[in-house]
Amino acid sequence: MGSGKNTTKQYFPYIITDFDLKTAIYKGLVKTILIDKRQDITSLEDLDFKAERDGRKVVSLSKGQRLMLRAGLEKLKMLEEGFLKIDETKYPKMLVVCEDTSVTPLVEEFLILEGLSSNDILRVDSNRRGEINENEWKKLKEKLFNVDNYSKPKVIISVLMLREGFDVNNISVIVPLRATQAPILLEQTIGRGLRLMWRGAEYEEEKMDNRKRVFNQKTNPTSYLDMLSIIEHPAFMQFYDELLEDGLAGIEDRDITSGDTIGDIIKVELKDDYKLYDLFWPIIIKDVEQEIKPTDIDINNLNTFDLFTLEELQRALAIKGEIFLSKELIVGTQFGKYKVTSNLFSAQSYNEYLQKILHTITNRIESTGGGKKGFPMFQINEVEIIIIVDRFIRERLFGRDFEPFENYNWKILLVREGIVTQHIIKEMSKAIYKMQNSVDVSDAIVEKRWFSEIDTIRIRDKYSIEVSKTIFNKISYPSNSGGLEKAFIEFLDIDADVLSFIKINETQHRFASIYYIRFDGLLANYSPDFLVQTQEKFYIIETKGQDRIDS
Repeated sequence: MGSGKNTTKQYFPYIITDFDLKTAIYKGLVKTILIDKRQDITSLEDLDFKAERDGRKVVSLSKGQRLMLRAGLEKLKMLEEGFLKIDETKYPKMLVVCEDTSVTPLVEEFLILEGLSSNDILRVDSNRRGEINENEWKKLKEKLFNVDNYSKPKVIISVLMLREGFDVNNISVIVPLRATQAPILLEQTIGRGLRLMWRGAEYEEEKMDNRKRVFNQKTNPTSYLDMLSIIEHPAFMQFYDELLEDGLAGIEDRDITSGDTIGDIIKVELKDDYKLYDLFWPIIIKDVEQEIKPTDIDINNLNTFDLFTLEELQRALAIKGEIFLSKELIVGTQFGKYKVTSNLFSAQSYNEYLQKILHTITNRIESTGGGKKGFPMFQINEVEIIIIVDRFIRERLFGRDFEPFENYNWKILLVREGIVTQHIIKEMSKAIYKMQNSVDVSDAIVEKRWFSEIDTIRIRDKYSIEVSKTIFNKISYPSNSGGLEKAFIEFLDIDADVLSFIKINETQHRFASIYYIRFDGLLANYSPDFLVQTQEKFYIIETKGQDRIDS
């Protein structure tokens, strides 16, 4: 250092040592790993831990996934309450790793229904990056890498997280919803949470005592400082057993990709004559001159619940839910039991239950909006809806009078995966849907959302095709079983009757959607595959194989 005669040699005063995972855990260099598993291990086979699909399209989370998420939330709540007593500036976080980008929105929606706010959740995945511009993406990344410093967000949802590393210390709970058993992906998932959260001399004695109690005495630790809870996924149990034998050297810096950092992804912009082929999606704007007619929802027109009798539901109420406990990974010490209910959502009182019913209905309605951001899809009198729901429950739901406050009867509405609650939501959603079609219209405004407002798309060059009758020179088709869609694109481009067409991207063309009532009663969005203009008509088209024609 320095120059000339004043030059001195400086030595790097550290020794770099390669520890296997077991040694690193014993020495407290990384968090202690806990597997949070169901106490009743025999019933694991009854649950599906993959998202439910209609063909290739994800339609809902499975029961197993919902149970894992509830367990993660319950553990996170325990840690938040405990850590708050020690240090008000320490905020534990939960990481949810999904199987693919089509699942992350469903997880976000489920967590909101479970009581979290949108500010409690940060969704980061490749799909999300495609939906926002570069400046917003930078802000999102900045928020991600600073989550340790703030109480919110509490939950991070992703698929593979970020390629360039993940310098976050406060990951305390991981929910691995990914179905893959590829070791490198599982190692990467666990590695996201190994960094120490509680650093400093004042915590070392406590953490050392905890390790002694868990590893040597095989008893309860006094606290959960620097312990990482991974919610059990049955497909990963063999991997956990093998993990300690192989170690996790360099796990956080390991990259699962090879070759070019972006592969064959190319950027395609609007072609010069795009206006000749541009199409629009009509959005009906509901202004002050279009109002729902003052019609009442007649509870007598709502269907009663008859899948189970009231007496059968009362007997089912005795089932208290699943018991989870933490199993330390190295020596197998089990401790820290907690209960996870299998309800549609949790509620502490009947009034809170009614509020959550309302939130479930209105949240789904607002999120299906295809108009301007923040503009409501429905006009709803929320107070009136709660009154109707309450009357429906008390007078109509079971075909006889039902008193929610008698012996905490309202909790019956939550049993058996919340099937009664699902029935209530479905009946109310149908009633509100019918109300929406009963409107007084005066000078309605129709907004045209031109597809050219998305002026750039990113596609895989290998799975793209050159076209003439659309706003881009190239468009993509699915890499997996995309032969039918590719053939249809080629057909559209050479058919003389076709003037123009658009391949709708459900993540970028979010305005081009149709809302409908899902099988579970919630309102959902449907994005078709194509919008096609011919000499005489416009066609909305969904491509499906012959075997799916009745789906």
